[in-house]
Amino acid sequence: MRYFNWLWRFITFIVLLGFAVKNNQPVTLRYFFDTEWHTSLVMVVLLFFAVGVAVGVLAMMFNLLQQRREIANLKRDIRTKNHLADIEGTQSVQPT
Repeated sequence: MRYFNWLWRFITFIVLLGFAVKNNQPVTLRYFFDTEWHTSLVMVVLLFFAVGVAVGVLAMMFNLLQQRREIANLKRDIRTKNHLADIEGTQSVQPT
């Protein structure tokens, strides 16, 4: 399985490298107030991909933190119930 993962990574790298080499034409991005940015198409695609990943990770963080908090509360409840069960078990069994 490890070799398959490395093969997959190598193929993906070669495909992306070929994409970058074939799409190196200069592009101009125009903003407000007549500002412009001149760069290659690959840089624009890479930049927007990275921004998209960052926005996706930030959107996911709230749910992740909420789930971690809920898991911690559930673990604390389980510990409390186990502790109470141990106390009740020792009280019901009394030597005579």
